[in-house]
Amino acid sequence: MIVFVTVGSTHFDALLLSVLSTPSLQSLHQKGYTRLVMQSGNSKIEFQALVKDAAKYGLETEIYTFKPTLKEDYDRADMVISHAGSGTILDVLRLHKPMIVVPNTSLLHNHQQELASVLDSQQYLKCATVQNLAALISSFDPKILQTFPDLDAARFRSIVDEEMGF
Repeated sequence: MIVFVTVGSTHFDALLLSVLSTPSLQSLHQKGYTRLVMQSGNSKIEFQALVKDAAKYGLETEIYTFKPTLKEDYDRADMVISHAGSGTILDVLRLHKPMIVVPNTSLLHNHQQELASVLDSQQYLKCATVQNLAALISSFDPKILQTFPDLDAARFRSIVDEEMGF
């Protein structure tokens, strides 16, 4: 099974280090994951030693900085762990993939937390912190999640038309 981790275009080393921590690696291994793919963005972390730690838990690891699109990684993933950016969240939820989001609290006004909390309360995803990520991975059951509604372009268009007075 594949877990895909993304930090988007931000600098979110705390999330990467949390995923690569011994407790998180143990939790991923216990859940049956065998491949860890990470999009590291602007990180300055030296990953060599951390990748060796992942291998101790049977996790084959691939780390890259950026790609033009992450869709292929989302498609292949059995679970996604991500920053709580709205674009990433919508992309993954529309694919009906189990998702754990970790808001980057260092961003302006901590705006990611609000969206993540609402979607967690509606059971579309699980919201974690860098501190409790390993425990959440360990207890995470994707079956409890609700299926995110598919995009209804006609409904969106009618709302925009109504707001614009058409």
